[in-house]
Amino acid sequence: MAHKSDWTKNAAGRWIPPEINGEKVIPFKGIGKHRPSGNRYGPPIRTSIDYPPDGNKQVETLKDALVKSGIRDGMVISTHHHLRNGDLVANQVFKAASDLGIKDLVWFPSASFPCHEPMIEYLKDGTIHHIEGSMNGALGRFCSEGKMRGVGVLRSHGGRYQAIQDGEVKIDIAVIAAPTADPFGNANGLYGPSACGGLGYSLADMLYGDRVIVVTDHLVPFPCIPMQIIGNYVDFVVVMDKIGIPEQIVSGTTRITRSPDRLLIAEYTARFCDAAGLIKDGFSFQAGAGGTSLAIGIYFHKMLKERGIKARFAVGGSTEYSVKMLEDEVLEYMLDAQTFDLTAVESMRNNPRHPDISIFHCYDFHGKGTYTTMMDVMILGATEVDVHFNGNVVTHSDGILLHGIGGWQNCLHARCTILPVPLFRNRIPIIRDEVTTLCGPGELIDVIVTERGIAINPLRTDLLEKVKNSGLPLKSIEELKAEAEALCGVPEPVDFEDEVVAAVKWVDGTVIDVIKKVRRNP
Repeated sequence: MAHKSDWTKNAAGRWIPPEINGEKVIPFKGIGKHRPSGNRYGPPIRTSIDYPPDGNKQVETLKDALVKSGIRDGMVISTHHHLRNGDLVANQVFKAASDLGIKDLVWFPSASFPCHEPMIEYLKDGTIHHIEGSMNGALGRFCSEGKMRGVGVLRSHGGRYQAIQDGEVKIDIAVIAAPTADPFGNANGLYGPSACGGLGYSLADMLYGDRVIVVTDHLVPFPCIPMQIIGNYVDFVVVMDKIGIPEQIVSGTTRITRSPDRLLIAEYTARFCDAAGLIKDGFSFQAGAGGTSLAIGIYFHKMLKERGIKARFAVGGSTEYSVKMLEDEVLEYMLDAQTFDLTAVESMRNNPRHPDISIFHCYDFHGKGTYTTMMDVMILGATEVDVHFNGNVVTHSDGILLHGIGGWQNCLHARCTILPVPLFRNRIPIIRDEVTTLCGPGELIDVIVTERGIAINPLRTDLLEKVKNSGLPLKSIEELKAEAEALCGVPEPVDFEDEVVAAVKWVDGTVIDVIKKVRRNP
């Protein structure tokens, strides 16, 4: 890492090193200030005469597929996360690489889960040099403690697509776990014992990967329909006994919060949206699959039903509750990038108003527009916010990296971005003078809703005017912070070392912040 005197203060006031993992970086310039140039990256040209004339691309094992793909030291290997905590493929990829004696690989997942904790062994034995993707749980702690040889790179879902298409990250081998596939490589996530719904997070890997391997546990005769993954982009097909644990991939049910505080937050959020005039015929929204977000969706459903109006479209992860909105005719379209329960998987199979979509469509900042800028209401979470409305979603106040960015950064570009969050967690206030890690600039965050009051960004004078006589508990962000500290005290600052363990990219590929090694007291 370069000497601290060579670092640059970016537009958000954070100090950024000139290089990460030996590659030059561009410090964050401000919202909409970075304009890339040049052309999109393209993988090498292949020709059909190099592939089996009968269309059968099957090879015996995953190790065989990796060898045939030319695996060697230092390559970038990508995986996707549609199988979530039930994924049995990604760990097998790096076990095979370790068995082959391959070193210094870069793992480039669209997200990681607790099931990927075995990757720590491959980080320790040198198979993996570093991770460019979300690091949750044990992987995040491993990184925060400075145990990874390289520097982790965190991107949003849209930022990952941007990095691939711009050639910032060149995928040498993409491994796509597919619940159903044919021998030619066409595949989908709608059928089979490991059905997960859409496969939209892996489409960039399919399009731009040098070599592409499809791994399935449900092989069907050609053609596999629908073709979410297109066989003409696929080099090899591998059949495993089991690619996922079904109950860890999608749940039978998705649960609404039962916490009185969280339910109150949900109620305040829905009432705010109503008072601000956001709930109207033809509006659009995104809400996640967390317990509080589901409760907010229930309020939206009720309001629309009572008034005889419809939401035009929703984007994001689907659940049985969004499916009920479709079936109840209060939601016209569910544009789905990730499917969270069995009801939603069935809906995607059968309902033409519930299509799977690519992250390119909704989140890619270097596309010709994104869906998020068209959305009226965006419901997100946060680990911390500060008095300037800046947000953090990757570290907690102890400085430990425990979450990925997901689509959070991309979603900030909606017309009204709302963070429904508890005022404190485990007796630690979430509103700080300055967030521990900056993931999103405050100018893009419009409203903070807590169980003890609602703070509206002073930049949104239109919202302040609309809700001033609503009867809602409106407070300044400073008032909420003071109330939390009166109840819980002021947290001690985190003691960091100088070593950088991870970098946080903004949606345009610039670096908005870095994460440093947490100092451990002896």
